[in-house]
Amino acid sequence: MSIASITFSTDEKINLLSNLATMLGSSIPILDAVDTLLDDSKGNLKVFLKTLKDDLTAGKRVNTTFAKFPRSFDRVIVNLIRAAEESGTLETTFRDIKNNIQQDSEFTDKIKSAMMYPLIIFSVLLGVMLMILIVVIPKISMVFSRLRVTLPLPTKILIFLSDLLINQYLYIIFGLIAFIVIIVFLYKEKRSFFTNLLVSLPLISKLSKKIDLTRFSRSLFLLLTSGLPISTALEFSQDVVVNQQIKKLIAKSREMLSSGKQFSTGLKSNNNAIPSMMVKLIEVGEKSGTLEKSMQDISGYMDYQVSKDLKTITALIEPIMLIFTSVAVGVMMISIIGPIYGMISQVGGR
Repeated sequence: MSIASITFSTDEKINLLSNLATMLGSSIPILDAVDTLLDDSKGNLKVFLKTLKDDLTAGKRVNTTFAKFPRSFDRVIVNLIRAAEESGTLETTFRDIKNNIQQDSEFTDKIKSAMMYPLIIFSVLLGVMLMILIVVIPKISMVFSRLRVTLPLPTKILIFLSDLLINQYLYIIFGLIAFIVIIVFLYKEKRSFFTNLLVSLPLISKLSKKIDLTRFSRSLFLLLTSGLPISTALEFSQDVVVNQQIKKLIAKSREMLSSGKQFSTGLKSNNNAIPSMMVKLIEVGEKSGTLEKSMQDISGYMDYQVSKDLKTITALIEPIMLIFTSVAVGVMMISIIGPIYGMISQVGGR
């Protein structure tokens, strides 16, 4: 496996950067710090530290090593470290990156936790449906076949699905495996297409924009704080944005900035993409020379907005999922009980 494909967990990255920052803060040379960490490291982290040691011994810079692991350290992190090496603030930058990764992890955890409830409800529904199809329906269908009862269409569909699951389960398993493999392959090859399709969904589109703006503003704050020019900072922070509309708007703003106009002017060209409050704060930050502080305030505000929207979406999804589950189970039970009730009525009529 090439080092370019190596990934680290969030905890590994946080521990690595925290340890490096602490040792550098204690005036320990970077090479000695790497040697110390290398003694207790294992797995992918050991590969990283060994690569870092070899690069430092060869006279290369720290950012060179980080750039060799693009799946764990993006261009924002690499260029923050490059700027820190030039300005001699590597310790502070390591700590800032660690805090940013931690905040981003907490931010991602909020999104994941909000999605847990719908997944649990869906799993319960799937389990109930499988139990009915595999355990209940076969016994009921035997009774129906012996009595030669005329069955409604929903009941026929349930019996067909039950028979398919019991007698053709190998084909279903192979089909599911093939389907998953194809989806994973297509996602890797056409990742941007699937991502854009997902973020264009009605309930997700607005939330995804706010998530993008939160990550963008946080990355831009870090890059500006490290001393990078705003044009360069925009180029690198643009990479964290998924939404194509926002990405194009940032690129357009960067072009307008290069032609002598303000960054906020480019954002005003599309009022629907960027919240007016964010544009106003950026405009004030540019006029007062405190753009990095404005971006920090924006990231905090957008983080709050995402958290609030997640609570609202979760509150909406809960009753919808409960109703959907009740209707699905209800339809299945009626499909079973209906013919039985019909048989009882016929017997009673005789």
